[in-house]
Amino acid sequence: MFGLGTPELVVILAIAFLLFGGKKLPEIGSGLGKAISSFKKGLGEVEDTAGLGEMTKKLPGVREVAAVQEKIDKAKDLSKVLTK
Repeated sequence: MFGLGTPELVVILAIAFLLFGGKKLPEIGSGLGKAISSFKKGLGEVEDTAGLGEMTKKLPGVREVAAVQEKIDKAKDLSKVLTK
């Protein structure tokens, strides 16, 4: 988690406790959790509406990689048939 260990997290929480006090920390934590979930939800909506699948297909080399992947899948299917 970002290279933070337990001692670092304890120090950060202690500083936050000193700055904001015990009564304010739950409110800050709740607000931070809501903000993160809202951000993730919005990001998911953008990915759905933007059509990232279509965007990635337009990138150079993606079609070639997809064609190679399709050939590999066909070869795997063929090897399964031959080994039976």
